[in-house]
Amino acid sequence: MTGVGEEMHALVERLYPLCRSITGDGVRATLDIVGEYVPLRVHEVPTGTQVLDWTVPQEWNIRDAYIADSTGRRVVDFAESSLHVLGYSVPVARTMPLTELRAHLHTLPDHPNWVPYRTSYYKPEWGFCLAQETLDALPDGDYEVRIDSTLADGHLTYAEHVVPGQVADEVIVSCHTCHPSLANDNLAGIAVATFLARALARETPYYTYRFIYAPGTIGAITWLARNAERVDRVKHGLVLACAGDSGQLTYKQSRRGDAEIDRVLRHVLTASERPHHINEFTPYGYDERQYCSPGFNLGVGSLSRTPYAGYPEYHTSADNPDFVSPEAMTDTLAVCREAFAVLDRNRRYLNLSPYGEPQLGRRGLYDALGGRSDTKQAQMAMLWVLNLSDGEHSLLDVAERSGLSFDSVAGAADALHEAGLIKT
Repeated sequence: MTGVGEEMHALVERLYPLCRSITGDGVRATLDIVGEYVPLRVHEVPTGTQVLDWTVPQEWNIRDAYIADSTGRRVVDFAESSLHVLGYSVPVARTMPLTELRAHLHTLPDHPNWVPYRTSYYKPEWGFCLAQETLDALPDGDYEVRIDSTLADGHLTYAEHVVPGQVADEVIVSCHTCHPSLANDNLAGIAVATFLARALARETPYYTYRFIYAPGTIGAITWLARNAERVDRVKHGLVLACAGDSGQLTYKQSRRGDAEIDRVLRHVLTASERPHHINEFTPYGYDERQYCSPGFNLGVGSLSRTPYAGYPEYHTSADNPDFVSPEAMTDTLAVCREAFAVLDRNRRYLNLSPYGEPQLGRRGLYDALGGRSDTKQAQMAMLWVLNLSDGEHSLLDVAERSGLSFDSVAGAADALHEAGLIKT
């Protein structure tokens, strides 16, 4: 995958300046760019639409915002970073003393040169985020405060990309599009999802893969509400987030804990000998908690590197394009591809000659293995597949029980199926 990491990083850099939120033109601009890489079907859901227990909120857009001192100099400027404004800030045009303004300012005293990321989606409020060292340098006096924003009826925007498979059963891959200038959370997830979709489109996957680009929480809830009648097609799923930092890979299991996607990720991460963590499900985090809500209880886990809130740069200006690397995103992408390769080939077979061991030699199966460096392993894989092809054990079961690689087990199954000794 030479160059793919650099391409993903370039996409992160291109998306980074855009001001995204749970609604608005920043989301549309983001999807327009992603749409240059993979075709998207964009959905617009009107304000006021009931989606499960929630209601699609008003749409927020912002054109400019700043705090200016008595000379007119902008001491905080939205044009420099979209993080400088509290997300969903209502319009403001006032002059006020610093003593009054302070109640609307957000900083990180423990990291005085970082700007925090803050929002107020469902409570009318306004505010600015700035570095503590910037605040400390402000003299007392009056400041012009302006937020040129609109909060009005509009739409929530999300998009889908579908890679057709051999069957209608689906694997969903979900990433959130609502965060502004934050590279790891979650532009890296968007980039990995996009290049994963491109890779799958060059193949003929068994499952149909549906990629969902939506704002966090309300976006996933909206998708579920609009797809409730067909959600039974979703057999597996993965939420991608924080996919580009230098930390070890972390897989958070689905609510079920024993869903096939959970087993596949555990197997792939362990077999690859990558340093990794496997975490139990908790009803906090990213959109896996919506897909895994008890009414749906989908087999959806979450793959990240360092999990949410697990690194100091989380939700700050330090989560910039320099914080994510092409190498880390390439590794995350590789694990996704390895996991989906297992998922796509994991079947249950039935031995058509279950009484005694069938004669493999006269079918040319042993001869086909001659000269291979892994002849013994391939022979053992055939014997294990024949023995456990009872309609109840999957190929992943065979690999785990035998200690053989999934590839060798799946290869043996292909050979036995072609010889007419097993069937799905």
